[in-house]
Amino acid sequence: MPRTARLFRWSEIPKESLNEKLDRRLVTAERIMLAHVYLKQGCLVPRHFHENEQLSYLLEGALRFWLGEDEKQEVVVRAGEVLTIPSNLPHKALALEDSLSLDVFSPPRQDWLDGTDAYLRGR
Repeated sequence: MPRTARLFRWSEIPKESLNEKLDRRLVTAERIMLAHVYLKQGCLVPRHFHENEQLSYLLEGALRFWLGEDEKQEVVVRAGEVLTIPSNLPHKALALEDSLSLDVFSPPRQDWLDGTDAYLRGR
């Protein structure tokens, strides 16, 4: 496989609208994915889990996360903070205000690439 570097500009990547309160932009490499996730206040990301490790770095706003099978662990992540989410840990999130999260996934989220992420699309 050829090894070449690629340059991306967030402003040139079209926003993908998933529902009326959630948009994203993706940059994907072979073994890692970056996503700008735009959440309007009140946006609820339903409970889900995935094999991918996740880092959520809040650039703007605040998100409340519920973590674990019983959702007993609750944490608010604010701009400038990073939440690590291990592989297969159930989680959901609520935007407490308009927010922008830089999410990092390893490996890349195949469901996000092929559009089978129905839990985000209200299907």
